[in-house]
Amino acid sequence: MENKDVIVYRLGAGCDLADVEEGKIYQAKVQGFATFGMFAQINDRIKGLVHKSNIKAEHKERDPVLVRVRQIRPNGNIDLEEVLVQVYQVQNVDRKSTIVCISDLAGKVGKTVAIEGEIAQIKQTSGPTIFTIVDETGTQNAAAFVEAGVRAYPDAELDDIVKIVGEVMLRNNQLQIEVDSLSVLRDEDAAAVKIRIEKALDARSEPENIPLLVQSDVMEKLRPEMRKIAKIIRKAVFTSQPIILRHHADADGICSAVAIEQAVVSLIKDSGGDFDADYFLFKRAPSKAPFYEIEDITRDLDFSLKDHIRYGQKMPLVLLTDNGSTEEDEPAYKIASVYDIPFVVIDHHHPDATIDKYLKAHVNPYHAGGDFGITAGMLGTEVARLINPKVERLIRHLPAVAGVGDRSEAAERALFLTLVHDQYPEQVCKDIALALDYEQFWLRFNDGREIIKDILNLTGNPERHRKLVSLLVEGANFMIEDQMSASMPHVVPRVLKNEAHLFLIDVEIHAHKFTFPPPGKTSGEVHDRLCKQNAGIPVVTIGFGPDFAVLRSRGVLMNIPKMVRELRNEIPGGGISGGGHLVVGSIKFVEGMRDVVLEALIGKISDADIQKGK
Repeated sequence: MENKDVIVYRLGAGCDLADVEEGKIYQAKVQGFATFGMFAQINDRIKGLVHKSNIKAEHKERDPVLVRVRQIRPNGNIDLEEVLVQVYQVQNVDRKSTIVCISDLAGKVGKTVAIEGEIAQIKQTSGPTIFTIVDETGTQNAAAFVEAGVRAYPDAELDDIVKIVGEVMLRNNQLQIEVDSLSVLRDEDAAAVKIRIEKALDARSEPENIPLLVQSDVMEKLRPEMRKIAKIIRKAVFTSQPIILRHHADADGICSAVAIEQAVVSLIKDSGGDFDADYFLFKRAPSKAPFYEIEDITRDLDFSLKDHIRYGQKMPLVLLTDNGSTEEDEPAYKIASVYDIPFVVIDHHHPDATIDKYLKAHVNPYHAGGDFGITAGMLGTEVARLINPKVERLIRHLPAVAGVGDRSEAAERALFLTLVHDQYPEQVCKDIALALDYEQFWLRFNDGREIIKDILNLTGNPERHRKLVSLLVEGANFMIEDQMSASMPHVVPRVLKNEAHLFLIDVEIHAHKFTFPPPGKTSGEVHDRLCKQNAGIPVVTIGFGPDFAVLRSRGVLMNIPKMVRELRNEIPGGGISGGGHLVVGSIKFVEGMRDVVLEALIGKISDADIQKGK
């Protein structure tokens, strides 16, 4: 029989008996033989019997064959007959299945379902291909198997909108869909699903409208930008976009970053990710400098590109906290822009206007009439509460630790200390801050995730927390005193024309090297002692080495970032860079120009105004 109008149906892999109709012709393959006929598979799930009286040609196993459905019996058995058709049209039959939301899959174990969503990750294992699918309600893994280590559905790519049909299974107590069929949606179908997902995700990512932990006019003005950052981070979690969090390696930067880490990790777990998703979707890393330098972006880019290729991950969202606001960050931003990596910043360093064009959002107290006294730890904790309010109980003491660790003199410091005074009085907060600085020195530039959590009392083991902090503080204070006994006799005093008292210490030759405290903290400890010795007098301390100087000031109204920019223009060949806060910062230069740069720097300090009462 030859008729080009004959329709032959190809039954999709996800179809079951409900999708088969009597009288229609289907593509099949021979499965086996019996004395009474031949078994034919219409798809991997459905087979029927061609009685020997209805076999029209000789066959062997796995031969293609066309069969008409004569009858579907009440018990589910199918009677078939072979048909011989030379010319025909083929139509695909997809499963007649209602689309199920990912959030409803827990109640569908053992059932075949259909989901529609966006591919967020494609991971090829030694067995199946794992597709991570995001819809408007959640994230789900779907396993598709062709043969061991072979990529299933190679035409499906990252960010494609797809329809998946498969059985919901439990693997290692994790929900997973065993894929029967995956089809990439195109044009209007894809656009409709994309719009539906985007609209729902936008609403789902919106943070709760919760009050600040303390009363602060500056932080209240920053709430819209804090909410914006929280929404960006929440959406990254819900779409399985990796997040890299970079922070300054001191107590303030650590507190800010760890508060956000607790919020993000818990949100990842609550959103149905893999049991270890918080490790491969979130990475926290200290930065060597108080800015995002080229070494940082190089490491992060290398890490991300490898994961993009090996594990099919999206390129990351990068969050910078206690750094990211100054022109020193710009070279790294330029490199990242080649790869369209989005950045958000939570910082309290004096911001440069040239930076915001690289950022999706930027929280900085200077944008709201504040200054560096509102620390990154304070800001980061408030953002963390917006990301996931459930972590508030764990992290509400971190702003107090950050405030004392960064020597904040803002009114907010006292408010945050009062908030947690019963459990974390000021001296306890100071001890925790010192323990963080000391431990981070030995961690170098590892995150020390679990150790840091113990120091901050986030693991539910308060006795271990107390013992660890006590030991670290004892070790830190011993080494600080040893360093001060070596350094203080070599401090050189000057009185400047503005009556500020300047103290200089060469920390390269008059301090222990490669140990705690490092040059920056050594200079700070020297400054603290000099301030006590010179109560009521404006004090500036400069700790310097061959090619750097660290500045600390009390009562002298300097603008270190501005001074650095001026010196760079005024001293050709100085190789000058640096920055920081207005009265706390650092400057780098070429070694051969050290004396010239230091004298020019001292000249600018002597021109600065003096703060009355200091």
